Amino acid sequence: MTITDEDCLAETLAFNEQFEAAAASRPARGQSPSAATLALLRRNRVGGDTPPVRLAHAQSHVVEGGVKVRTFVPDRVDGVYLHIHGGGWAFGSADGQDERLWRLAVQARLAVVSVEYRLAPEHPFPAGPDDCEAAARWLVAHAATEFGTERLLIGGESAGAHLSVVTLLRLRDRHGITGAFRAANLLFGPYDLSMTPSQRSFGSRQLLSNTDSLRSTYELFTPGMGAEQRRDPEVSPLFANLTGLPPARIVIGTEDPLLDDSLFLAGRWQAAGMPVQLGVVAGAMHGFTLFPLTISEREHRRERDFLAAA
Repeated sequence: MTITDEDCLAETLAFNEQFEAAAASRPARGQSPSAATLALLRRNRVGGDTPPVRLAHAQSHVVEGGVKVRTFVPDRVDGVYLHIHGGGWAFGSADGQDERLWRLAVQARLAVVSVEYRLAPEHPFPAGPDDCEAAARWLVAHAATEFGTERLLIGGESAGAHLSVVTLLRLRDRHGITGAFRAANLLFGPYDLSMTPSQRSFGSRQLLSNTDSLRSTYELFTPGMGAEQRRDPEVSPLFANLTGLPPARIVIGTEDPLLDDSLFLAGRWQAAGMPVQLGVVAGAMHGFTLFPLTISEREHRRERDFLAAA
């Protein structure tokens, strides 16, 4: 395992301390968040306390299956990136990262299609995965006519990374579709919802995610399931057969409770015979790309370069 960005460690750890110190001012994500708390988390930018900026030139559409998507189409399009947002399967939105996704679209010459999948607890598993699967199948069938290219990529952050792998597995296992997506971009995802050792041992540090908040989100997403049920490969892709999936880039921070998830998934991806890049960022907490840090700028650049070249 190679750890990157150690030259930024002092800045990164200082930010983590500031984030923990401000924990009391953030809405608590409890086992059963109140309607007011859930509404606040959904209204604001993921990881922040202000509403996201929504760009006028981004367009929202409804595709086959009734799934909403938000599209970002630059003047030059060399591929299509199916983006799946994070937010613990319970908040976040397709229009919550307009500025970042538009910048990625322009710089990587990609049409970006972000999925507005249904959220828990109103719509628990399998609603979110169903919507992502439908959006992916629509792209496989219509990308050439809609965007002028059949070069497809997929990825997301946190829950979006989980849903990206689940979507690839569903395409393969339910529809015999392999090779349509040429690469997977997976940032700090949870891949074992029965909890890896790093998830269980992380404790109560008030970073963006910790042991208790992960347990809470799993209960919202998969209510009533026990640990063994959550090990079903359709729920936890770490337990799936990964053969036939595309090359992947997997990113995680050393201060993320999901560290083991990414390390284990990278090992299993490689064992399945597919190329994988593993990036472990020194001192980075869960969701670090949401914040104005040197490591975030670097990660956005690495992400752009990977997607542009895939």
